[in-house]
Amino acid sequence: MSTVSAACLEPAVVTEQKKPLKPCCACPETKKVRDACIIENGEESCTVLIEAHKDCMRALGFKI
Repeated sequence: MSTVSAACLEPAVVTEQKKPLKPCCACPETKKVRDACIIENGEESCTVLIEAHKDCMRALGFKI
């Protein structure tokens, strides 16, 4: 016979609330590509990537 109680086998209930997403951490995929393009080619050459990143941010609820 086991001495482990049934309470030990139940999953723990997480009461912690999710922290809000910070703008600096949102859309890392589009941010990385956008930043690399701007560094290599200048902002005026990367408007498509800039807009893609803005669209991603807006989709997450940020007001850009």
